Amino acid sequence: MERPNAWKGFSAEQLAQLDAFSEDYRAFISHNKTERECVATAIELAEQAGYVSLESCVAAQEQLKPGARVYASCRGKSLILVELGTQDLEQGLNILGAHVDNPRLDVKQNPLEEKNDLVTLDTHYYGGIKKYQWVTLPLAIHGVVAKKDGSVVQVCVGEDPSDPVFVISDLLIHLSAEQLTKEASKVIEGEMLDVLVGHRPLVVEEGDEAKDPAKRYLLQLLAERYGMDEEDFLSAELEVVPAGPARDLGFDRSMILGYGHDDRACAYPSLRAQLELDEVPARTALTILVDKEEIGSVGATGMTSRFFENTLAELLALTGHGDGTLALRRCLARSFMLSSDVSAGYDPSFSSAFEPKNAAYLGHGLAFNKFTGRGGKSGSNDADAEYVARIRACMDGAGVAWQTAELGRVDVGGGGTIAYILAEYCVNVIDCGVPVLSMHAPWEAISKADLYAAWKGYEAFLALA
Repeated sequence: MERPNAWKGFSAEQLAQLDAFSEDYRAFISHNKTERECVATAIELAEQAGYVSLESCVAAQEQLKPGARVYASCRGKSLILVELGTQDLEQGLNILGAHVDNPRLDVKQNPLEEKNDLVTLDTHYYGGIKKYQWVTLPLAIHGVVAKKDGSVVQVCVGEDPSDPVFVISDLLIHLSAEQLTKEASKVIEGEMLDVLVGHRPLVVEEGDEAKDPAKRYLLQLLAERYGMDEEDFLSAELEVVPAGPARDLGFDRSMILGYGHDDRACAYPSLRAQLELDEVPARTALTILVDKEEIGSVGATGMTSRFFENTLAELLALTGHGDGTLALRRCLARSFMLSSDVSAGYDPSFSSAFEPKNAAYLGHGLAFNKFTGRGGKSGSNDADAEYVARIRACMDGAGVAWQTAELGRVDVGGGGTIAYILAEYCVNVIDCGVPVLSMHAPWEAISKADLYAAWKGYEAFLALA
């Protein structure tokens, strides 16, 4: 059952929409490389689309009616957007769930070190990465520094053409005979991911025995620019990411090369589908953009927290359901969800890792993974046949290009998403997203055709009655 190449079926009008949407997406991922930045931009776009803070509605005890648009944010790292439908909430929701965190390097709390006149920041990698892929690349630093006086300073260095960039050095090939005998996982080890950030020494008066002069000069620059001292690293969240914008890929500009396609290639189409609903839906439409998926969905801003559940409880209270848990349970058990997460795109250079009949191919549309997990489906959600049939009818009815996939050969590896967490509430859920080449690398590749199909597929799903 081969699925057709989506490019062959697009009309001129669809191709124009595809190009415009791809440009918007490219700008979004170029300017939003952390979960905080994604959520802040999403809130800005939501407010422009008429969304208001759920917190303000709760404070005013405002009774919400069909068509109401509200959002809730958890510590600026996770976001829920809701448009109330005409049906009672107890009849269930249509939910899109994507994550906005990405594999990266996090600056440690006590990171600064000077050795042989070179100043580095120690890092701890976040999520699953091949560590050797992160050396000799131009890097940027994004994040916040929270100070004891309660102020928070935004940091973004390495993105503007006038900015400096940073780098992790590697051993020259001429001296690498021993290094090249190591396994790939050992060529660059975690403690070697030190980011080079300075070299110039502080010039002091003669007789001043300055220790670590290059580090002292760097701290002087940080104090001048951000008003921070070395101890402020203790309460900073600084993320090291590839520097520079996403770019069109290929002579035909059919693909996009960028950082963070996993999972912003699903998060951005989900966001746009939610914000651009033409009519008040029958079933309430909800999109959640969540943090911490890459490390197990843990913590207060991950999917396993009570943020999602608490937000729904507040919505039920503001729609006349009081504070009982029964309405919440009914609502969730009758809900439908697309766990909007990327899939592994078939790569002919590594064909032995894939089972060709059940692989996602670039340019063949939105990829549905009935189950994820590892080996014998360990740690997966497995969508039931009836729900898969409903989704097939939805996509075909909307003319959306789609395909099915598994994440590689059965015993090669695997992975997970947030789907199993929502399934614990008895939500009908299936994974679906954009196929990606070089997933979890600093630079990943996707097809614009699949990105467009995701947007249209998510629109059709949210309108599903």
